[in-house]
Amino acid sequence: MGIKPSYIKSLGLELLAKNREKFSGNYEENKQALATTALIDSKRVRNRIAGFITRKIKTNRHQ
Repeated sequence: MGIKPSYIKSLGLELLAKNREKFSGNYEENKQALATTALIDSKRVRNRIAGFITRKIKTNRHQ
């Protein structure tokens, strides 16, 4: 685990703001939602964004 690149954060936050109802605390579901929501060519980038969104949703739930 390290520092996330700014493009992962900015894309993740933008997608979360626009399509909040499509994402959940489940990583696998978020990967599928990203496939339908955004055009991301790289599987690695898609997975990193899905992980970022999952983590954001889980941490906001406990605050």
